[in-house]
Amino acid sequence: MRALLLVLLILVSSPALAQVRGVELRVPRAFGYFLGDLVQVQADIRVDPGFTVQRASLPKPGPVTYWLDLRTVSVEERREGDATLIRLRLTYQDFYAALDSRTLEVPGFPVTIESGGKGGLTTATAQIPAWKIGVSPLREVQPERRDDPAEYLLPDGRAPRLDPQPATVTALGLLALAALALVPLARDRAWGPFAPRRGRPFALGLKALRRVKRKAEGEARTREAFLVLHRALDATAGRRLLADDLALFLTAHPAFRGQAENLKTFFAASRRAFFGRETEAAARAFPVSDVEALLVRLAAAERSA
Repeated sequence: MRALLLVLLILVSSPALAQVRGVELRVPRAFGYFLGDLVQVQADIRVDPGFTVQRASLPKPGPVTYWLDLRTVSVEERREGDATLIRLRLTYQDFYAALDSRTLEVPGFPVTIESGGKGGLTTATAQIPAWKIGVSPLREVQPERRDDPAEYLLPDGRAPRLDPQPATVTALGLLALAALALVPLARDRAWGPFAPRRGRPFALGLKALRRVKRKAEGEARTREAFLVLHRALDATAGRRLLADDLALFLTAHPAFRGQAENLKTFFAASRRAFFGRETEAAARAFPVSDVEALLVRLAAAERSA
């Protein structure tokens, strides 16, 4: 009866033993660690194909012992020959304040591997063995006696003196390039000395309109705003531009064709303001804000042309 039970135990346990083929630990060095050092460990687990690590069984970052913390854990899995390689990368941090050189043991831990199939979930355990590291003190246990305690401290290190001239020259050069880049931008936007140049009547009209908005009020503001837009149109056309000439104007200046409807509405409102003496109705039909918006669009088309 005992022999039969032993045979059954071997048959049950042999598949699980076959699932984990080997465990190998690799560390950069086994000695020379000081207080606060990080210890990198690589654990390679070779298992049968189809098995993967059960993530919940991995150790959690945190204190391992009173002198050792686990900082990070990462997992890589890949096929290697006729086996699956599970590689654990662990980072520990040493907090042992050693008074002399000694060897300390890092505890091992179990890892569960699993494989799901038609017959259900199969699991096995891979044991990561304990291993040892050599720690060393940061200072002498019994240093040479000194009268002044400050003599135990090392002097401050000297930082190299930096020459600020290359950085200053570079900064001034970049500043000069930025100033030069502003010149074509100012010309394009009609800023400063480029404002009165020819060929930008709508840009000038936009500035004149903003002055009108600051000074005039009520119906006077509406009439002055209409006059600003009329003068900009006249300057662009090279003559007095009437509503009946709008089609010819747009033919000669195709860049403004997109504003044809807005210009028609403006001429209609202007006719009511100046010839029909209906300034208030004209202001409702085409308010000063619409005049400004139209000038902005015409100035943009003027620049692109």
